[in-house]
Amino acid sequence: MAKAVTLPQGVPEKYRILYERLIKQKYHFVGRHSVVKKCYWNHAALTQNRFCYKCKFYGIESHRCIQMSPTAFWCWNACLHCWRLRPTDVGIEWDETKMPFADEPEIIVDGMIREYRRIISGYKGHPRVNRKLLEEAMEPKHVAISLTGEPTLYPYLGELIEEIHRRGMTTFLVTRGVRPDVLGSLSEEPSQLYISLEAWDKKSYNYFNRPLVPRAWELTLETIEMLPSFSSPTVYRITLVKGFNDNEEALKGFAKLIKIGEPTYIEVKAYMYVGASRERLSRENMPSHEEVKEFARKLSEITGYPVRSESRPSRIVLLSHLEKPIRHGKGCPQGWKAPDEKAPGEYEDKNPETSL
Repeated sequence: MAKAVTLPQGVPEKYRILYERLIKQKYHFVGRHSVVKKCYWNHAALTQNRFCYKCKFYGIESHRCIQMSPTAFWCWNACLHCWRLRPTDVGIEWDETKMPFADEPEIIVDGMIREYRRIISGYKGHPRVNRKLLEEAMEPKHVAISLTGEPTLYPYLGELIEEIHRRGMTTFLVTRGVRPDVLGSLSEEPSQLYISLEAWDKKSYNYFNRPLVPRAWELTLETIEMLPSFSSPTVYRITLVKGFNDNEEALKGFAKLIKIGEPTYIEVKAYMYVGASRERLSRENMPSHEEVKEFARKLSEITGYPVRSESRPSRIVLLSHLEKPIRHGKGCPQGWKAPDEKAPGEYEDKNPETSL
């Protein structure tokens, strides 16, 4: 019999089923609204000495990376390819576009480190664990602020980033760009800023990303227009969905957005047929790595961004004007030139949460 979930103080009863479902999916709650979850690559690094593409591309030490979100339930989009649990999936009528409560950043950071260490400590008895990496893992060095929800809806995001940096950790912030007001007024920038893109104009955005608020596409464009003003590296994460945005119209549309935002990096990554997205898309919407490479090659030709690296297990290709990466850690010292560790198709990363 499943153990009853005790809701944190101040959380309405209507949220109970959401807490129960996420806990069942191995999310670990921190306070009232933040979550931490073990990444597949935490496990792979500790037990197989295999590291994710963020290690190869940016130097992130996969075994020392916390995957978290300060907004477990709140988002301004209902994207077709999204794997996360939505309140409507469990019968809750949902019209919340603002968080009704917010924990202090220090509480969140203390809690996420504690939960991460508790998760990792479970590997002490694992027969294949690398003891040196396990010891290092207990001192995390990086935080991926993504996982689920839209992190820019957390009202103290800049202060949260400050608190993480104060603890000696770097941050990658992943957003859909719907809150340019928040991003433009951060008290501290993340170590790297990601903008997630699947659509290339308002029509494709309204069809695929299903905004829950008015002017979401226009707000995204505002964010893209301000990207050149950031001092931190910026990234376009283009999730390639076969049959939707793998065509010439999308290529030209993405090229226009790239010209406006001038990102430091462009990542072209395959959509993966997992989670709740299987109710809305099909396995045929999942491109192969070769198809991702071909799209990235065409995008490179149009934009002038050279192809710099790739990771076959994660079906991702990196483009950048930089000749050398800006590294955020000591991981994968060979950087962009490091070979993929396994043969094509072996150990493929089929967990979308590992894509930040």
